[in-house]
Order: sequence, then C-alpha cells, then structure tokens
Amino acid sequence: MDQSILSSRAVVGMYYEQLAAANGIGWIDGVSNYFGSDQASETYPWLGMPPALREWIGGRQAKGFSQNSIEIKNKHFEATLEIALTDLRRDKTGQLRARLAEFAQRGQSHFASLLSTLIVNGPSTVCYDGQYFFDTDHSEGSSGTLDNDIQTDISGLPVQTHGVVTAPSKEEMLQAIIASISQFFTFKDDRGEPINEDASSFLVMVPVGLAPAARSALSSTNDMGPGMFSIDGYSVSLVVNPRLTAASWTDEFVTFRTDGSIKSLIRQEETAPVIKVKDENSEYAFDNDAIQIGIDTWRNVGYGRWQGAVLNTLI
Repeated sequence: MDQSILSSRAVVGMYYEQLAAANGIGWIDGVSNYFGSDQASETYPWLGMPPALREWIGGRQAKGFSQNSIEIKNKHFEATLEIALTDLRRDKTGQLRARLAEFAQRGQSHFASLLSTLIVNGPSTVCYDGQYFFDTDHSEGSSGTLDNDIQTDISGLPVQTHGVVTAPSKEEMLQAIIASISQFFTFKDDRGEPINEDASSFLVMVPVGLAPAARSALSSTNDMGPGMFSIDGYSVSLVVNPRLTAASWTDEFVTFRTDGSIKSLIRQEETAPVIKVKDENSEYAFDNDAIQIGIDTWRNVGYGRWQGAVLNTLI
C-alpha cells in the first residue's frame, strides 16, 4: 500500500487523540452515581436510608437494605462513522480531524443525553418507591407525605417583578431557587429522620428559556467564581441544559443536591466504548470504497434517590 495514503490506523489514532481532548459533560458526576456492571441487568436495593443511631436497649437492632429496589437493564448502543477512501487517499487530515472531534464529543455526551431523558420523564416515570420520580406524595415508613414536585407562585411578589412564568424576573427566579433548596430540608427517611440536614451543595438545572433569569438571579448573590454562587451559605452551581426541550420545560427547572453519597440518578456501564473498524483491506472497503469506524457500548441509566432532586414549576 502507498505509504503516502492516510491509513485507517492513523484515523483511529486521531479519534483517540480527539477523545482525550474532548470535555465530558461536567454536571453528570454531580447528579448521578457511576456503577460498573458485569451482567445483563443490575438491581439496586440500597436506595432506602441506613438506620440512625439509637440508645442501646435490649441489644442491637439491625436494619438491612430497603425492600424497595430498582432494576436497570443494560442496553446496546452504537455509533458508526463512514469515511470515503478517496478522502484518505487525498489526505484530508484537517477535515477528518474536525469530524472525528465531533464523533468523540458525541460519545462523551451520551450519558448526558440519557440522563436528560430521565429528568424530562421524571414526572411520569416511577422510581424505587413506586411513585413517580417527581411526585407530591412520596412516603416511606414514618417519613410522612413528602413532595419533590413543587410550585412557586410568582404572582404575589412585590416590586420589580414580571409575573411571566416563562420569563421571570431575577427576583422571582431567585425566590423559586430558594424555595427549591428549602424543600430539601423537609425530606425525612422511613424512621422520620431528616435526610438532607447536612446538605451544602446544590445544582440548579434550567432549560434555555429560563437561563437569563437564572443567571441574573444567581449573579445577584455572592459570586464564588465561574458558575458558582452562594445562597445563605449554600454552594449553588448553574447548568443550562439545552436537552430540556419537552413542552413542559418552559416554566420549570430542577435542583439537585450534589454532595450526597447517593445521587438522584444512576449511570451503569457493562462495557466501556469499544472501537471496531472495517479498514481499507476489508471486504466492505472493496465493495463500498469506504472504511467504517464504529463505537459500541453496553450501558443504561436509571433513577436513584428521589430525595436528592426537586422539580419546581413557576405559576
């Protein structure tokens, strides 16, 4: 083979180079736990809270895992890029590198896509306790009725307000964010113990339409650096998620607790992305005058602990 021709091996090398340079979606670690998998599906029975300390009376009282659980089945995902042999022969290195960079970024953003779908479907999809993930009547043992699907009425706020739920003022948006953070501290476990009393870090995720109001609202608080703010001593970060495009995501946003050991969402992976190639010596290349580079992975996502997320709708 002519050594001046760009080879499929060189193209794969370029892909890995671009993959290393691609930035992952920064918010996914804050809102989800990552777990490896070695089978077709995984069951998570540990989502209930561990026992609180009690006075030693009559010996130990052991508490096992919650009887509630969730099963996440791994799914097969792929993406395949085709490159014409003429582009390799003509050494379109710059163009290929740009295309491979986009290909790598697609792979890096896959979990963000899957998790965003979970968030959008949260008001209509059940989680481990049998209730919708975002719901007004969660209940476990002695917890009482708990609500992580709240509303903030912006019509009654004083001066400098708009009263428009799809374009709130910074004062209205700030009040809604504070209401969401406050809601976390109302959650109790099945023993009636507060769940989030030690919470100190939160992430506010908004659709594009609410981004200007959210930025203005948080910028009016104590600035802690790029994308980080402080409200009443709590650390708050802002994420604008362009994947929140469902019809309902014009007047609502979600807040996550990011410093808990068990997160609101789960990322599960059986196999890391694997590269497969039909190279220039393959039958495919002979028949189609092109090579193919494919990525394969087995993974999925699911709902974790609902007590770490609050959906807020402006009314």
